This record gives sequence, C-alpha cells and structure tokens, in this order.
Amino acid sequence: MLNEIGEILFNEREIDMKVRELAAALTEDYRDKNPVFVGILKGSFVFMADLVRRIETDCEVAFMSVSSYGSGVESSGRITIRKDLEMDVEGRHIVFVEDIIDSGMTLAYLMRYVANRNAATVKVCSFLDKPSRRKIKLVPDYRGYEIPDAFVVGYGLDYNEKYRNLPYVGILKPEAYLNR
Repeated sequence: MLNEIGEILFNEREIDMKVRELAAALTEDYRDKNPVFVGILKGSFVFMADLVRRIETDCEVAFMSVSSYGSGVESSGRITIRKDLEMDVEGRHIVFVEDIIDSGMTLAYLMRYVANRNAATVKVCSFLDKPSRRKIKLVPDYRGYEIPDAFVVGYGLDYNEKYRNLPYVGILKPEAYLNR
C-alpha cells in the first residue's frame, strides 16, 4: 500500500498544527453559539474527530452520508443523501466539516438543503481545498490547505475504501487507480 503513494503532501505534525489553527478560529467565532458540526461521511471522520476535540466551546456533532462518486475518482454529479440529519436545524449554526472540496457540487447542494430548513447560519470547514476542480463558485469559510489537482488519500480520504488509515495526506500514484 505505501509504495502506491507518490508524494507526501502533509505529514502528521503539519496536519496537527493546521487542525489546531482551524479549531482556534472556530472556537473564537462560535463561542456561546453552540454550533452543530456536521461531518460528511466517510471521509471527514478523522479530521472531524481531531477538530472537535480541540474546540473550546460547547458544540454538538452530527453526521450525514452523501454519495456522488460511487467507486470512481470523479463526481458523477448525481447527489444522493444516504443518511440525513437526525435533528431539527432551525435556528442553529451549522458548520459542515469536509475532508476535501473538489467540484463543490455536493457541498453546495447540502448547504442549500440545510439553509432551506431554516438554519441560522451555514458555514463550511474543509481540511483540503482543490479549487482547480471547482465547477461552481464555492469558497470554504475555514480552509486547511489548498492542494493541486492530484488524487490524494490518507487522513480519512480514500480510494475504493483503502488508504483512510494513513496518518498523512499523500498523492496516490496514477497506476494505483487507472485501468482498474
């Protein structure tokens, strides 16, 4: 598995420093607002766990499961909610927690979906941002790292459910996913 990683973009120390920076900003902005951090499964679970452990104000967590990729490496554009929120979001401050924003289509859909349920605010915290692939105008409110147009894995990100357990973010060699 490790020989399929071409380059390590962010090591454990760099990831930890960035998560602490994001948590400090979120703590400051949401102090006494009891935000709901909504993780988009499965990719965000590692980042979200690290992030909320460092939030220094009351908060809640929730999860949604959404599909737009299937087993490919590019979004199909068809968005399916597999697991919806199990709470009323009316009047709540919602922060979507994402592992990576690529085309932005899924996240834009979810933001509209929750806003239509009368959330007080809807913001986005993404560990990685790949703006070169954006198909719509969407800028995360809180962003860890901007990355190049490469297929990345590790720290929760996967290819066909593999590599999520890597403690770093690396670029997957094309031969690991092309012609499979």
